[in-house]
Amino acid sequence: MPSPIEWSSAFLAAGEGIWELAGWALLIIAVLVGVFVFFFLMKFGKLWLQALSSGCPVSVKDFIGMFLRKINSRVIVDVLVMAHKAGVPVDIDKLQAHVLARGNVRATVQALVAASRADINLTFERAAAIDLAGRDVLDAVRTSVHPKVIDCPSPGHGKLTIDAVAMNGIQLKCKARVTVRTNIERLVGGATEETVIARVGEGIVAAIGQSESHKQVLANPRKISKEVLNAGLDAGTAYEIVSIDIADMDVGENIGAVLMANQAEAEKRRAQSEAEAQRARAVARGQEMEALGRENRAKVILAEAEIPMAIAEAFRSGNLGVMDYYNLRNIQADTQMRQSLATGGGEVTDASKGGA
Repeated sequence: MPSPIEWSSAFLAAGEGIWELAGWALLIIAVLVGVFVFFFLMKFGKLWLQALSSGCPVSVKDFIGMFLRKINSRVIVDVLVMAHKAGVPVDIDKLQAHVLARGNVRATVQALVAASRADINLTFERAAAIDLAGRDVLDAVRTSVHPKVIDCPSPGHGKLTIDAVAMNGIQLKCKARVTVRTNIERLVGGATEETVIARVGEGIVAAIGQSESHKQVLANPRKISKEVLNAGLDAGTAYEIVSIDIADMDVGENIGAVLMANQAEAEKRRAQSEAEAQRARAVARGQEMEALGRENRAKVILAEAEIPMAIAEAFRSGNLGVMDYYNLRNIQADTQMRQSLATGGGEVTDASKGGA
């Protein structure tokens, strides 16, 4: 059994080993900390100092998270400093989430700053939604501050004028310029410029069509603009119509006269077709009657052909004598001669010769 001195010596030796291991562990930890600090300072030192000096410090954890998520930390720090200096509170986590969603975080924050300067109520969530929807949020804010002008009709669609016809049938060709500004509240899900142009064109056509004469429209084009503007054409669109101005107006064709001429021509053709049909029916009826007459004449000829047969039968049966037959022929000849004299003809027929 070891003595107390031996036990104390063993404990002293074990303690020296533990302290030696602890020293090595501390040395390794110090080296790792030094390597981390060196890497951090080399990678994020300027950005960390920039954020710290700008009054919006970014923690080391955030830098490490951005590094692991492969997010450009310079962009995040730049927009964070810009928003902080402009007095627009923005959370760094929301900025990182917008970057991860493939959004344009710089344009979104710039739009927030511009909206704040223009006293427009725009939150980061709405701006991010507009940006992720594919709209240019910065251009939308600029258009809301500085309205833009849209040509109606659009030259890119190939049509240069809006053609409308007044009640008196005169065609008017006009061009309009529509001043619009962005409606931030309806930007997501709202209709685009094409819808505004189509509605304005429809309103101009309806307003001109309700005018009794084209002279009224030419005398006061502003009346048409007011009627179209008061129709609420910007409902459901991403824009708010500020004004509608008639830029140009020309007199076109007399559509009413052309339509009346076309209608008269159509009526004439219809009457001609009806007359032709009646003529065809009359010709067909005449041909039918002619055929019926020929048929009746054929029946008469057939009936007359039976007379000699009947006379011969009367001779055979003894009902008619020779003298009776000659008397019948004389009567026929006298009758035919009187008819010939009455009509002015002096020709003697075969029947009269036979009777003589």
